[in-house]
Amino acid sequence: MERGGDSERIEITISSRFENIELVQVIAEHLCENAGVDEDGSHWVGMAVREAVANAIKHGNRLDLRKKVNATFDLRGDDLEITISDEGAGFDPGKVGDPLNPQNLMKTSGRGIFYIKTFMDEIHYSFNPGGGTSLVMTKNLGKGPGVATSKA
Repeated sequence: MERGGDSERIEITISSRFENIELVQVIAEHLCENAGVDEDGSHWVGMAVREAVANAIKHGNRLDLRKKVNATFDLRGDDLEITISDEGAGFDPGKVGDPLNPQNLMKTSGRGIFYIKTFMDEIHYSFNPGGGTSLVMTKNLGKGPGVATSKA
């Protein structure tokens, strides 16, 4: 863990095992709580990270244990930027169905991305030409729901 001024950076690489998801989620929640976010707010950021890592393992790396998932957490002031990267073939985010569309209500695909979009302020995908997808999620921890109130 690096710490300089108002910033903190954590990087972790895991193998493509579902058992490793919780480790990455705990890091996200811990960073949020240390930044003053309440338990609910920390939980929702953790859930977004959980979904992103699960997608990277299942859909990106296709459960290939030789492939890794990288998670980077950059906390700069109130801004938390989380990058989850896999080594898979990539996908077209525009082709993922909206889980709220009546035609898709019974389908399980697309829910993780929907949750990520709901819980985070911004998300952006990038695709490496040689393979691999990176999802960058940002959350301003200093505003809105989830910010712990100071105790008088």
